[in-house]
Amino acid sequence: MILLGLRLEPCEDQHPSPWRYDTPWSEKSMAIEVRIPTILRTYTGGAKEVAGSGSTLAELFGDLESRHQGLRERLVDEAGLRRFVNVYVNDEDVRFLGGLDAQVKDGDTVTVLPAVAGGC
Repeated sequence: MILLGLRLEPCEDQHPSPWRYDTPWSEKSMAIEVRIPTILRTYTGGAKEVAGSGSTLAELFGDLESRHQGLRERLVDEAGLRRFVNVYVNDEDVRFLGGLDAQVKDGDTVTVLPAVAGGC
């Protein structure tokens, strides 16, 4: 292919597409993508995104805890979501979606953000 006068050749050692598996399409499942802030990445082995499953935010956090021990207690206390942690499902604040009872499904993106406070 020629683009702006440059000849582009396919790379021979290119990684295969992640969809090139012998598993039929119907058996592939999407997961819930959870974006982890830098301060909590010590619990995810440095990963900025992890996958989880569950039908509610509480179930999702339980699933994450099973693979990333200690993460849940940084997000939730006995009263619910910790005060200085903001959680969004597909860019919607979960505090307006039912908190830990907020519904989640495969393909959703959950973003965890620490609240920023302070000033003069």
